[in-house]
Amino acid sequence: MYSYIKALHIIFIVTWFAGLFYLPRLFIYATEAGEKPEAEKKALRDQFTIMMKRLWYGITWPSAILTLIFGTWVLINGNWYLQLFAPEGRWLLIKLAFVVLLYAYHWTLQLILQQEVKGIYKYSSQQLRIWNEGATVLLIAIVMLVVVKQSISLVWGVVGLVLFIGLLMSAIRMYKALRDR
Repeated sequence: MYSYIKALHIIFIVTWFAGLFYLPRLFIYATEAGEKPEAEKKALRDQFTIMMKRLWYGITWPSAILTLIFGTWVLINGNWYLQLFAPEGRWLLIKLAFVVLLYAYHWTLQLILQQEVKGIYKYSSQQLRIWNEGATVLLIAIVMLVVVKQSISLVWGVVGLVLFIGLLMSAIRMYKALRDR
């Protein structure tokens, strides 16, 4: 039974991340639609709003909830909670801290969605592109912790994550420079 629960946990992580990756793209498209003529802008934003709501409430939210349920089940049935504060379980404690950050990121997307549905576009497409990478950074941190566990030094893990963030930010700047040409 444990393997099935773990498989379901992984499946809902994947579907949750699909929503976390795609919703900010829809924010970017809706924001950039503001540069179009009024009729086109309205049509695009109306369509993006429908797409955002369906993605968020039909896939992303249910997946986030089911990820939490099945993840807790895996934690308890796999007796992982017994290792949480032991030296060999530090990786799990750090992973769970990143998971808390991931749910906080999820809530920020909820807030942006609520604003955009009301027609409030507070962020530029460039700001949203940067924010879009939050899920990527958290995914890499969480997967590295799960796969490598205590084999990775905390210092090298942080250094690697910071370098990756720097690489992402550089790529976003280069993309902006190419678009502005």
